[in-house]
Amino acid sequence: MKTQKTTFLSLGTNLGNKLENLQNAIDSIANQVGAISKISSVYKTASWGFESDDFYNICLEVITYHQPEKLMQILLQIEIKLGRTRKNTQGYADRNIDIDVLLFEDEIIFSEALTLPHPKMLERKFVLVPLVEIAPNVLHPIQQKPISTCLRNCDDGSDISIVDEKLNRPIPISEKYSYIAIEGNIGAGKTSLSKMMSDDFNAKVVLERFADNPFLPKFYEDKERFAFPLEMSFLADRYQQLSDDLAQLDLFKNFIISDYYIFKSLIFAQITLQEEEYKLYRKIFDMMYKEITKPDLYVYLYQNTERLLENIKKRGREYEQNIEANYLQKIHDGYKSFINTQQNLNILVIDVSELDFVNNHEDYTSIINQIKKG
Repeated sequence: MKTQKTTFLSLGTNLGNKLENLQNAIDSIANQVGAISKISSVYKTASWGFESDDFYNICLEVITYHQPEKLMQILLQIEIKLGRTRKNTQGYADRNIDIDVLLFEDEIIFSEALTLPHPKMLERKFVLVPLVEIAPNVLHPIQQKPISTCLRNCDDGSDISIVDEKLNRPIPISEKYSYIAIEGNIGAGKTSLSKMMSDDFNAKVVLERFADNPFLPKFYEDKERFAFPLEMSFLADRYQQLSDDLAQLDLFKNFIISDYYIFKSLIFAQITLQEEEYKLYRKIFDMMYKEITKPDLYVYLYQNTERLLENIKKRGREYEQNIEANYLQKIHDGYKSFINTQQNLNILVIDVSELDFVNNHEDYTSIINQIKKG
């Protein structure tokens, strides 16, 4: 399991649209580094160490899973993507964006790639003032004094003033949602995505226990005979699992993510059950559905039938190998009907037919950004 760490970053800019530069950097950090928990006010200071336009400076508190060296690599790439060009000359220079790691937990690091705490942070009021605003009581690991005390001891006499404009803090998934359900057809990748998100966002994951259902292999051999006991057993198990897990949110987890939603029971039952069986099933389902907590976000992963069949074959479950394309199409039609008739459910449909979010990080990031926007 990944461990969350707290880091403090300093951002500065003195070229072009300074507020836009800072906001673009903030958005990139939120997407690639981790959740931004605090943003300081924007402070204006004269250029430090050379004559040029005034700087805008801020500090961020960021929760990240990355280790310091990896964090530094990501931040350097963000600078480059935002147009930062580094000159080989010594000394200070204008820059459209500058991102420095000030503190990483209470770690002390001296290496060729990175020095922590930042070796010059205690000399610079444009760093300490915004840092004190968001973290006055954090201890400097070497000085063993609060940052607020370090500011009082700072000899930098330069003027610093607050800019009226405010920057937007990207709301992390863990603050926006308490419960996300990931749905999709057989082989769409819902379980893979749920596990990846659980790992990356410290979420409690609820996975469907299909492998434990004794009727599933029998159903694929004789659908007519085993359809009703299969659907009833799935319904009972899904109801019990969701009721238990959603009622007991782990205090050490940020939110809950499941790779199914109980309504899938009705979708599959419509396809597999005879008319009279379905009427009975529907009565039982409706009673259970009233009691189930609804997700804050319902994500449907659309995957075209050809890719679904490829994925099913690739994962190699013996009892799935005879699934036909028309059966998958019926399932998709059922989901489509469900999605089109839900008035009070926050639904996001993501087409993953051309994506490989398991092996391609950019594809995964694209999906996460869509979920963040909701």
